[in-house]
Amino acid sequence: MPSSINIPDSPQQRIVIVGGGFGGLNLADKLSKLDYQVVLIDKNNFHQFQPLFYQVAMAGLEPSSILFPLRKVFQKRKNVYIRVTTVTEVDADKKQIKTYLGSLKYDRLILAIGADTNFFGNEQIARKAFPMKTVGEALTLRNQILYDYERAITTADYTERQGLIDIVIVGGGPTGVEVAGALAEMKKYILPKDYTELDCDEIDIYLIQGGDCLLKGMSAEASQKAENFLKELGVIIKLNSRVENFDGTHVYIKGGEKIQANKVIWAAGIRGNQVKGLPETSIVWGGRIAVDREHRVSGLEEVYAVGDIAYMEEPDYPKGHPQVAQVAIQQAKNLATNFKNEQKGRSPILFKYKDLGSMATVGRNRAVVDLPRFKFQGFFAWIVWLFVHLFSLLGMKNRLFVFINWIWNYFTYDQSLRLIIRPQKRGVRKEKVKSSKS
Repeated sequence: MPSSINIPDSPQQRIVIVGGGFGGLNLADKLSKLDYQVVLIDKNNFHQFQPLFYQVAMAGLEPSSILFPLRKVFQKRKNVYIRVTTVTEVDADKKQIKTYLGSLKYDRLILAIGADTNFFGNEQIARKAFPMKTVGEALTLRNQILYDYERAITTADYTERQGLIDIVIVGGGPTGVEVAGALAEMKKYILPKDYTELDCDEIDIYLIQGGDCLLKGMSAEASQKAENFLKELGVIIKLNSRVENFDGTHVYIKGGEKIQANKVIWAAGIRGNQVKGLPETSIVWGGRIAVDREHRVSGLEEVYAVGDIAYMEEPDYPKGHPQVAQVAIQQAKNLATNFKNEQKGRSPILFKYKDLGSMATVGRNRAVVDLPRFKFQGFFAWIVWLFVHLFSLLGMKNRLFVFINWIWNYFTYDQSLRLIIRPQKRGVRKEKVKSSKS
């Protein structure tokens, strides 16, 4: 009999993968070539390339350029089933999951549910600040930035106008640094052409970091160079500053400082997504799920976790791995290899992360790159950043479109993507017709 979400029974072992990010998608791709029935579950029907969310938010790329349909990836894989829904609970005793579409039995379960924005328990900041962990959130931010500039040119009061045009970014990691650089370039090259009535010198861009340096996980050279690049672009950097609150018009910093701004972009941390049914003992700091070096969830049989959600200790990483795409991809590859080895009667391989380096861009011709043996900054680092991200995208069409966008923007300083697009609410059109007849 088929399951309640219409997955047919099969003589193959059923491996259910929850999450279509870097870890889940790569794992599904590799397992689909083996003798398994693979079920991939995600709340979206597409894969999102998170490293370029900020370019969507800054009107540098169309959302479709960094998204790829999950079904297109597996069109020729008859043993792969995709379901668009949310997993609400794991019942490890019955070896089944519960979703909004119904329940589903599994032989193996892999959680690749990723992480979301961490507001550190501050509900007011969570309600009013702008996160950027999905393409939808990036579009919401883009709409608000452009809408506020439209309002600013018709706002005569200086104080009120400052609230509309000034922006605060919280978090000095790669996302915060890249957003700050993109905003600074927009202020310098784009806004003076689009909003000739606006004095762009009035615009202040703040980057607030709780620690004593930017890009904490990178080298001291990269951190200092990124700070220098941002200052050259006019970004106001505040180190050793902790945001305590944001009320929608002012940012309150520990120590009494207050900054006027209607928009706060929150890039200060992430927390693992949660799912019911896992043992409390398997959940560790940051909401991550503790796993062993075979990726098995602590205290459970046949349940595994990979990617940002997985907390794994190994000799070189006693406090867990960084929550970056390369970790997720390598963990997926290792777990797939172990499943393949099991079919062939071989022993599993303990996971060992190979650090391939890290990088961040700080605008045109400016980037920092840390490789295992080399560290470099500036134009060449920027070229490396471009090609690494370009070839990491799924689909030749996406790569081509992104490449064309980047080339056009490089030579013209002017994309035509600065559009305020809001979803139409259902029923609005009908109500307007009704009122016109009365």
